Amino acid sequence: MQSTFDDRNWLAWLVKVRILILTFLLGIQLAVAYLAPTPLPLRLFVSTILLWYTVSLFYVLLLSFWQEHRLQATLQVVTDLVLVSLVVHETGGWDSSLNFLYPLVIIVASILLPRIWAYLVAALAFILYGTVLELNYYGVVRSYCTTHPGLKALQAIILVNLFAFLAVAYLAGLLAAKLRQAGVQLKHASGALENLQVLHENIIQSISSGLITTGLDGRITLINNAAQKLLERNSDQILGTPVADLFLDALPNVESAQAHGEVRFDTPKSFRKTCRVRVAALSVPERGVLGYVYALDDLTEIRRLEREVRMQDRLAAVGRLAAAIAHEIRNPLTSIAGSVSMLAGAPELGDEHRRLLEIVTRESQRLNAIITDFLAYSRNKQYHFDKADLVHLLEDTLTLMQHRMTAEDTGIIIDRRFSVREAWTLADGDKIKQVFWNFCENAVRAMRHGGTLTVALESLGDDWQVSFTDTGTGMSPQQTEKIFEPFQSNFEGGTGLGLAIVYQITQAHEGKVWARSKQGQGTTFVLRLRRLDTEKSSSTPAGRGGSVALTLQAASAGQLAAVASGGRARG
Repeated sequence: MQSTFDDRNWLAWLVKVRILILTFLLGIQLAVAYLAPTPLPLRLFVSTILLWYTVSLFYVLLLSFWQEHRLQATLQVVTDLVLVSLVVHETGGWDSSLNFLYPLVIIVASILLPRIWAYLVAALAFILYGTVLELNYYGVVRSYCTTHPGLKALQAIILVNLFAFLAVAYLAGLLAAKLRQAGVQLKHASGALENLQVLHENIIQSISSGLITTGLDGRITLINNAAQKLLERNSDQILGTPVADLFLDALPNVESAQAHGEVRFDTPKSFRKTCRVRVAALSVPERGVLGYVYALDDLTEIRRLEREVRMQDRLAAVGRLAAAIAHEIRNPLTSIAGSVSMLAGAPELGDEHRRLLEIVTRESQRLNAIITDFLAYSRNKQYHFDKADLVHLLEDTLTLMQHRMTAEDTGIIIDRRFSVREAWTLADGDKIKQVFWNFCENAVRAMRHGGTLTVALESLGDDWQVSFTDTGTGMSPQQTEKIFEPFQSNFEGGTGLGLAIVYQITQAHEGKVWARSKQGQGTTFVLRLRRLDTEKSSSTPAGRGGSVALTLQAASAGQLAAVASGGRARG
């Protein structure tokens, strides 16, 4: 049985075919009447055809708002039988050449209605056709026939058409049943194919690794959700583009001995990522290679952690040296500075000697400042952890920095972008302020000719993320990688220990800190600290609402690195 959607399509198709046949019949009859004399009542025939057109248009309108398609099909079939009988009467009754319209109506009934209706329509067609012939034969209505057969000939014509109508009903019903069965099977096969296609698409989209397929020309034909998330681009931006344009390094070749490798790429946010790429040929049996399949795995976090481990190893080595040499340098340096001060007071020294002694004094003071910072970096530190609001700490730091920049007329504007009003965490507020101040100091030094310092605070999962973005000169990838190591200052007069201390403080808070930068495009320092509402109350007394003074006995950077290694690995 046809669905409602199919019945509607068939009814719309029936109206179109009916109008086409009526137009054809009208043209033929008008041509015959024009070329040869005929008893056809032309005015009456044209009126009947126009009535049929009108009924067809009515059914078109009825189809748009009446949803009983089965009843509509029945009305259309019965109406067509009545109008066919009228046309057959007007075109000569038993002499009419249009009695073939009855089988067409029977075929339509077989398609639109159940099979039993085909036989009922055939019987009704036989009754109407027989009635027309009987009325014409006995002169009850005006006859337009050109011949006058006998009674037995008339009965033979009626019986022949009866068997013809029944045969058409049987064959049309059989074919319609086969058509419905084939339609159902086709629908089931199409449904199974769609389900299989959806299953394959879901499998591809659910794979955790990124997946990209290309044609032989290297243009992307498919990309799954994981690859879109990794590349930070949607499919509309990628499909049809060459896959090689997405990466900074050459992709591995499927024909080479090693069909895998590591490549780098820049995201739309200008952050560089690293991923492992495996390539394989996309081959189809009997058609050969149609393209290539690229599997992507994000290695950015792994490589960052490897760099962090290497940096912690270097920090440990520096820490071991600190305890051994810091005091040994400072003691003779103090003696040198005192002796030079005494010499400077001698009256017999000339101006040139005094200038040399001033240089010695100034450089001794600078060296003493380096030693002081270095000892501050390596000595024992005491942290007082308590409930702290990062918004309040940021406002205090930025207010002081803004007053300083206004006094020095640096031309730098501070843009605050806080997505929350409060950001509570467990931290040593003074130490966190020191971290913020170091970030601001580096931003100010990087923007010598003015610019904008954008400070953002947002919630990211279980963490608070604070970022300081400047519009300064930026750094190279090599400088960015070593920025938190001691003595890696990029500014004149800096000791290179400020950001190393920042790294220590962050590790003590079980947080994460990193930098992103491009030369000529500024630098972003990012700090992540755990949100207070995600802390377990049993992890520390402060989690129960109190405060605790936590002393970290870390005599060297190596011990601090050991403490930090117990923290979370977050990116």
